[in-house]
Amino acid sequence: MIGNWFASISLFLTLAGTAMADPTYTQLSYEDLTDWAADDHQAALDVFLNTCGDMRDPQWEVLCNFARTGPEPRGFFEKFFRPVLIEDGEPMLFTGYFEPELPGSRERGNDYQHPIYAVPEDLKPGQSYYTRREIDEDQPLAGKGLELAWLTDPVDLFFLQVQGSGRIRLPDGSMMRVGYGGKNGRNYSSVGMALVRRGIFEPHQVSAAVIRNWVRQNRAEGRALLWENESYVFFREVSEVPADRGPLGAMNRSITQGRTIAVDPEFVTLGSPVWIEKQGTEPMNRLMIAQDTGSAIKGAQRADIFFGTGAEAGLEAGKIRDPGRMIVLLPATMAHRLIAAQN
Repeated sequence: MIGNWFASISLFLTLAGTAMADPTYTQLSYEDLTDWAADDHQAALDVFLNTCGDMRDPQWEVLCNFARTGPEPRGFFEKFFRPVLIEDGEPMLFTGYFEPELPGSRERGNDYQHPIYAVPEDLKPGQSYYTRREIDEDQPLAGKGLELAWLTDPVDLFFLQVQGSGRIRLPDGSMMRVGYGGKNGRNYSSVGMALVRRGIFEPHQVSAAVIRNWVRQNRAEGRALLWENESYVFFREVSEVPADRGPLGAMNRSITQGRTIAVDPEFVTLGSPVWIEKQGTEPMNRLMIAQDTGSAIKGAQRADIFFGTGAEAGLEAGKIRDPGRMIVLLPATMAHRLIAAQN
């Protein structure tokens, strides 16, 4: 992420110490959804079809098979799904994310000194591994053949890891694509909020560009600041994903600009249709598909909107830190059971 590309405000949320209440479920009607009738339901159905085949619950499988027959899209959702508002006591927060495009090289040399690592063989899912500081300072992974590519800027690498995917523009003009491969089992910590806690910035002043500039101007302190986020992401090359498709999300399928959101899978099943009502300076009422996750995306009313690839997408994503609400569309039988069990 270069210059003002560092825009996803979700990077700066602090999750420490947040206690979430047991979720509550409220069934709504489609008349309760703001501008429901005005949306492009066919666009949402097309994105739903990209990943519904990977949903193994029999109820989802039946709906996916029927969706493939080409039903009238709005009627499909209204007939087979029920809008359910899931809440955990925390207010809704929408943020944005994007796929960065960064200069890099497959070979180390000149300005290319910061490695993008593949998943180490000794990394065990769920177990704590080396911290960010240990990986950067002690270099326990160096020379093991894990270097997928080399970047010119350690801050680019840091934010690439937070975004979870990216395109690497190689010296010969070709493109390399990397996607999420795994993480070190350490908790995510917001470096933006660390600057706020130190009194260096007010919360409204924090942005990716601000963090980048501060790290540049304060080299030693900046490096230590990045180390405060012990979470470290490893990648895999996914250059086989066509250039006209989005990066791979948590369901290992390409995600879609303006129709994919990242959610907390503890509350929202991946692949589910989700109606969002984002407020703010640029309101958005739209049927999205929950196809991705993120380290900072925790809670029933928390979502990250995918804005696409490149600098403009990064600028758009960086504007988003808005309230509102999101309503999950659940298969009718599933919704009825949830509501009945709660009562």
